[in-house]
Amino acid sequence: MKRKTAIIAFLAGTALSIFAAEPDQNADWKLVKQNSSLAIYSRLHPGSRLKEFKGVGKIETTTETVHKVIDDVEAYPSFMPYTAECRVIERDPDSILTYQRLSPKIVSDRDYTLRIEKKSWPVENGLAYLNHWEPANEHGPAAKPGVFRVTVCEGSWLLEPAGEGKTRATYSVFTDSGIVGPAFIANTISETGIGKLFAAVRKQVKDPKYQSR
Repeated sequence: MKRKTAIIAFLAGTALSIFAAEPDQNADWKLVKQNSSLAIYSRLHPGSRLKEFKGVGKIETTTETVHKVIDDVEAYPSFMPYTAECRVIERDPDSILTYQRLSPKIVSDRDYTLRIEKKSWPVENGLAYLNHWEPANEHGPAAKPGVFRVTVCEGSWLLEPAGEGKTRATYSVFTDSGIVGPAFIANTISETGIGKLFAAVRKQVKDPKYQSR
């Protein structure tokens, strides 16, 4: 019985890994910026003037360590770009309900409540992790005066082993933060934010508290 359960779990994980790499999931992406540590892609989003963005880069530590950093949402104000407030409303083994307020400086504060669904599965050389989020404002605090309530914010972190002590991280996001003006302004902000995000995570994974078992 245990063997049958293990086989089912492995097949489920394999199927999810294959889905994450399906060709149609990667269709129409165009490379917009690349350096030795990060490639950023964009594509048009149906029915919107704004683009979806994806960043792919190596992080010099295990997927388990990177995942601990991504899951540590309470600490986001101390290291994540623009994050002024972040608190957990509800945490389960497979999901996190979190309220976050961003302070981008160039515009007024933005906030939202997100539900983050978490999955992991065995792959060669370790475990892969997928955190996918969508808005859940109805389960969070009411909108505040002077703070723009974001209603469109979907994205994910996919963490895959990339050799001994290395992670291939893929960050995907589509959001409308309500910035008034030409679409290229909002798109440029999203693109720039991905670079800062990867830099922040790469720095944070060095904190010894994420290395402990």
